[in-house]
Amino acid sequence: SPRSSAALASDLGIFLERTRSGDWGVMVTSVSRGDTLFSRNPGAELRPASTMKLFTTGLAFSRFGPDYQFSTDALRDGSVSADGTLHGNIILRGDGDPSLSGRFLDGGPNAPMAALAQKVVAAGIKQITGDVIGDATAFDDSLVPDGWLTRYLGAAYAARVSGLSLNENVVWVAVSPGAGSHAEVALEPMTTTLRVVNNARTVAGNRASLRMSKKSDGTITVTGSIGRNSPTRRYSYIVDDPAMFAAGAFRAALQAAGVRIGGSTRLAPTPARAVKVASLESATLARMISAMNRESINHYAELLFRDGARGPAHSVQGTVANGNAAMHKFLARVGADTSSVYNADGSGLSINDRVTARSMIQLLDYAHHAPWGPEFHASLPVAGESGTQSKRMKGSPAQGNLHAKTGTTNDVIALAGYVTATDGEVLAFSFLYNGRDRWTAKSTIDVMGETLASFAR
Repeated sequence: SPRSSAALASDLGIFLERTRSGDWGVMVTSVSRGDTLFSRNPGAELRPASTMKLFTTGLAFSRFGPDYQFSTDALRDGSVSADGTLHGNIILRGDGDPSLSGRFLDGGPNAPMAALAQKVVAAGIKQITGDVIGDATAFDDSLVPDGWLTRYLGAAYAARVSGLSLNENVVWVAVSPGAGSHAEVALEPMTTTLRVVNNARTVAGNRASLRMSKKSDGTITVTGSIGRNSPTRRYSYIVDDPAMFAAGAFRAALQAAGVRIGGSTRLAPTPARAVKVASLESATLARMISAMNRESINHYAELLFRDGARGPAHSVQGTVANGNAAMHKFLARVGADTSSVYNADGSGLSINDRVTARSMIQLLDYAHHAPWGPEFHASLPVAGESGTQSKRMKGSPAQGNLHAKTGTTNDVIALAGYVTATDGEVLAFSFLYNGRDRWTAKSTIDVMGETLASFAR
């Protein structure tokens, strides 16, 4: 429990000697008084892991504001006759909405497309002579950011990036016992653009022995058996073509709502002459960012980073290059050195990302005083209580006090956020470690966080 800035600096310096190897970038400042309490290599450019999401958060809040909502639209490019026939195509236009899933809607993975399809029916459309078209041109065609390692790509935390994304670009294969000898297999959300081969059987008992395989064309084959008394078993797969997946889900939802469709399913830009039929608004940006930061959802960060490039006026396409340009404009307002931050992605998963402890502190100080500062603070996991920090620093003065974003990969441990000292002074901190001694680094970071919570001067 240091009782002076000198004592605090001495303690933190001693703690940093615990790691046997690796590089540290550390900075602690008082956002209440405006002075620096400690720094160690604050200008070192290091990989941030998921603390990069704080930069994405700041960019998104500054461009849109906490109450902003994205809009996924259904449009038509033909006329509708009195009998409800659309003589033309219907278009599903993506707006880079990360939350187009069942996370914020009742009804599970099928809920978003079902809701939009019902709105199309309510607008009087009963039959479509043309195609179902998916428009993902809000972003470019780069589905995988530079610097994502190959071993990541089969995992849900590395889902593909698209301006038209559904269910966080993950499909669930749900296998249930059937009434006869065959098992029942369904996709969640349902879609017409993924093929399923069901070779699974229903057998006696309550156990399941199922095997899944996915071919290069996206075909999912299910084999094995499931007991007649077994609950439904679910298995997840990354979607290789998110926009076609979403367009197929929209088609399936329209058909389930009774709409007859004559054409095919394809991708194309929205024609200038198209007329909006219905829209599905997202959760507010503040709600999305709270989920993103507390659970460290990479999919949300990737889409919001590109959305930050587009801005509310959709003036440019959502690309990594445009995202970096928007980020540097934002950092210039923050007062940070724009050359010290590079976003290869928005989530921190890329090994090419770089930040400094100083730039992180400058961001945290700016966010603390910004109009959206309360929402920024509220989005952060709380030590010992919530999100990715729920099991850390329990029983210490940091529990329920320290609000910070975590960052963890095989060779990165990071933590950045705020803590209130015992005298009420609010401190901002950035702890960045790159190296192989990460478990020692993690325990060191926790001890430093607890020490900051015990500090007074």
